[in-house]
Amino acid sequence: MAVIGIVGGTGKLGAALAGRWAKAGHAVLIGSRSAESAEATAAGLSERFGRPVGAGTNLDVAARADIVVCTVPWAAQADRLGEIREAVRGKIVIDTSVPLVPPRVMRVQLPPEGSAALRAQAVLGDGVRLVSAFHNVAAHTLASDADVACDVLVFSDDKEARAVGVALAKDLGVRGLHGGALANAAAAEALTSILIFLNKTYQVDGAGIVITGTLVEPA
Repeated sequence: MAVIGIVGGTGKLGAALAGRWAKAGHAVLIGSRSAESAEATAAGLSERFGRPVGAGTNLDVAARADIVVCTVPWAAQADRLGEIREAVRGKIVIDTSVPLVPPRVMRVQLPPEGSAALRAQAVLGDGVRLVSAFHNVAAHTLASDADVACDVLVFSDDKEARAVGVALAKDLGVRGLHGGALANAAAAEALTSILIFLNKTYQVDGAGIVITGTLVEPA
C-alpha cells in the first residue's frame, strides 16, 4: 500500500483519518509544524491501533509520502500548501479544506477563487494531482469505532487520482463516490456550513449526507 502523509495530522480530522487508515493497514505519517507534537499524536495512534505510525514536520512528511492529505483549517490552507508545494510535485494531494469563516460558520462563504479546492490548485500549480474530499464527514465520528453512516464525495480533474480518493474513503469504512471535476467541490464545501446549521437546529451529533438510489459502480 502507498504511504499516506497527513499535513496537519495532529488536528481532529487528520488524526481521525490517520487512525482509520492505519487500522486498515496503510502506512501513515503524521505531520505538523512541530515534530514533537506530531510524534506525540503518532505514538498515541500506534498504541491504540497496534500499528506503527510515523511522524515529522509537515514538509518532511510531504516529502516522504506517496499520497499527501492536507487537513489544516481554512485559515492555514494557503500557507501549508505553499510550504509543501515543491515536495509534492507529481504526487496525489488530497485537500480537505472547507472555507469556514468564523463567527458565521453556518453561512456559506466561498472564496474569490470559487472554492477551497480551486484555491489549492492555484497555490500548488499544475504539477500536482489534486483531489478534494472528506468535507462532510464528522471528525469525531471517524475518531470513534462507530459505523459512519455518511457518503464521501470525491472531486478531481484527474480521474485516476479521484479513484484513489474513492478507494481511500472506502478504507475508512465509508462509501466514497465520484463527484466529478474539481470545480464541483464547491458544492460539498458549501454543504458543510449547511450541515453545521442542521447540527445546531436539530441537535444532531454530526449530520452527514447519503446519496439515495441504486448506484452502479463505474467501469
